[in-house]
Amino acid sequence: YKMADDSRFPDVDTDGSEKSEEMEIVVNVGGVRQVFYGDNLNQYPETRLAELVNCLSGGYDSIFSLCDDYDPGKREFYFDRDPDAFKCIIDVYYFGEIHMKKGICPICFKNEMEFWKVDLKFLDDCCKAHLSEKKEELEEIARRVQLILDDLGVDASESRWKRCQKCIWKFLEKPESSYPARVVAVLSFLFILISSVVMCVGTIPDLQVVDAEGNRMEHPTLDSIETACIGWFTMEYVLRLISSPNKLHFALSFMNIVDVLAILPFYISLTLTHLGAKLMELSNVQQAVQALRIMRIARIFKLARHSSGLQTLTYALKRSFKELGLLLMYLAVGIFVFSALGYTMEQSHPETLFKSIPQSFWWAIITMTTVGYGDIYPKTTLGKLNAAISFLCGVIAIALPIHPIINNFVRYYNKQRVLETAAKHELELMELNSAEGKATGSRSELEDLSREGKEDPFYSSRIKVSHSDTFIHFLSEEKNYRTRLQSCK
Repeated sequence: YKMADDSRFPDVDTDGSEKSEEMEIVVNVGGVRQVFYGDNLNQYPETRLAELVNCLSGGYDSIFSLCDDYDPGKREFYFDRDPDAFKCIIDVYYFGEIHMKKGICPICFKNEMEFWKVDLKFLDDCCKAHLSEKKEELEEIARRVQLILDDLGVDASESRWKRCQKCIWKFLEKPESSYPARVVAVLSFLFILISSVVMCVGTIPDLQVVDAEGNRMEHPTLDSIETACIGWFTMEYVLRLISSPNKLHFALSFMNIVDVLAILPFYISLTLTHLGAKLMELSNVQQAVQALRIMRIARIFKLARHSSGLQTLTYALKRSFKELGLLLMYLAVGIFVFSALGYTMEQSHPETLFKSIPQSFWWAIITMTTVGYGDIYPKTTLGKLNAAISFLCGVIAIALPIHPIINNFVRYYNKQRVLETAAKHELELMELNSAEGKATGSRSELEDLSREGKEDPFYSSRIKVSHSDTFIHFLSEEKNYRTRLQSCK
C-alpha cells in the first residue's frame, strides 16, 4: 500500500544495537501470521524474508520496496500473497527443500517462489516434474493458439503464390478451418475406406475374372475403382507437398511416409506389368506385382490422419514402452521355462507332439496367451499340469502391465480435450479483451493504430491485452498476445 503520510509512524530504529541474528520479525501473508528469527532467515541471505531483517535501518523506502505494508509498533510486515503457497515456501528455512502441496497451481507456485526470491533448485524433484508437465501443457496451448492466429492473419507483404500455398495447406490439413475443408476431409476418409474394401473384395474368387492365359485377376470394375482412389491419394499428396511450409520435414514425417508406401506399389506394379515383361520372365513379373499389391494394406494407416482416437492410441503405446517391455520379458521367460518343461515331460509318451524345445515354443506362446489352437497339446498327466500352470501364469503376466497402459491412454485423451478447450478459451479471452479495448480506448488512439497498422496484418493485436499478472509467455512476443492463465486454475 502506498503511504500518503509517513508521520504517523515512529522513527525506525537505526542504531543497529539489536543484532540481526537475534531479531524477531512477524510476517502477515494474506491474514496468516508467521514469526521468524534472524538466524533462520540469514541461512539464505538472498531471499526476500532475509532482506526484511536488515531493511529497518534503510528507512521506509527500503521497507516498502519489500512488503505491501508495515506496522512499526508490532514490527509486522504485511504481504498480499497466497498464504498456502507461503506455508510451503518457508520450509526451505527449516528443511532445506520445498514440497508443493496438492491443489496448488504449479505455475502460480513458481511465481510465488520468484516473488519470495527462493531459487527453484530447492523445489523437490517430484514437484519439478509436475511443474515441467504444466509448462509443456502451456506450450502446447500457446502453440495451438498461435496456429489459429496465424491462420486468421493475412500478411499483405507476402506474394500471391505464398498466400495461395497457405490457403491450400489450410484447406487440406485443417478441416476445422472451413466447411469445404471439412467436406474434403470426409471425402479423403471415404476414399481410404473404399480402397481398403476394394482390396479385400478383390480377393474373393467368385468376383475375379480369368485372363487369356488362365490366371485369375481382379474384376475390371474393382480395378477402375482402385485406380480412382489412387488418383485421389496422389493428387492429395502432391498438393500437400507443394503447399507445405517445410518440405523436408513433410517428406520425413511418419504419416507422409505411410502415404508414399500406400501410393508407390500401384505405380510400380503398373510399370512392371507394361514394361517388366520385356526385361524378365512373365512369372517373375507376376510374383513381383502380387507382392507389391499386398503392400496396399499400408493405406489403412492413413486413417490415423483423420482419427484422434488412433493418434491417442499411438501416443499411449509410445509412452508405455516400459510396460510393454515388461510384458514381453514376462512372456519370454515363461515361454522358455514352460516349453522346456513340456518337452521334458512329454518325452515318455510314444505319440508325443513335442519334437524339440524350439518347436515347443509355439505351444507355449499360444498357451500363455490363452489362444490354444490345439495343433500341439500334452498327453501325459505331468504335461497337462504344466500346461495348466503355464496359461494361469500367462493370464497374470498379461494382466499386470495392462492397467498402466490403459491409464496412459485415458490420461492423454483427457489431456488433449483439456488443451483443446483451453486454447478455445484463450481465443475467446483475446476477443473479449479486444472488444473492451475498443470500447474504453480513446478514438484518437484507435485512429493512430489504424493508420499505423494498415500495412501491418497484426496491428489489432496491440489492443488484445489482458491486465492479469499471469499470462502465457510462450506466445510470440512480437505479436504481443497476453492472456489470463485460465488453464491452470
